[in-house]
Amino acid sequence: MIGARMQVALAVVTVVVVGGMVGVEFAVAAFVNPIFDRLPGDNGLHARSEGGRILGRVMPFWYVTSLVLAVVWAVMTWGSDGGWAVKAGVALLASSVVMSVAVLVPINSRAVKWAQEGAPPDWKEQTRRWDRVHGVRVGVIALAFALFTVALAQ
Repeated sequence: MIGARMQVALAVVTVVVVGGMVGVEFAVAAFVNPIFDRLPGDNGLHARSEGGRILGRVMPFWYVTSLVLAVVWAVMTWGSDGGWAVKAGVALLASSVVMSVAVLVPINSRAVKWAQEGAPPDWKEQTRRWDRVHGVRVGVIALAFALFTVALAQ
């Protein structure tokens, strides 16, 4: 009985943590960066640089925490009816981490310095690439969240 309660508690915590992460990342993609892009002059560049600095400190921990919670949940549900959805969600979260480390973090690491050190001539192209890959990442983690929600409901 306690094991089942712990599993439900873990599932709820995982869904809440991943759901919050999806919300923040969606807000960045759908609202924050488009607003920054409409700021006059190079104010958008400065805003993106500051946003990248702040979120660049928080999001790695959020992604790792989400992934660890999901992996533990997957281990606890191994062989159960909802286990497939948790495992698929883990795979999606893991792919989002790979996407982040391979593409998004390098661009973000450069972008956080642009406000102080000056931006390269291709900064707009780099931010557009970041936005495109980030949009895919948002879709991936949203699908993971949906799968975790399905697993929780089972």
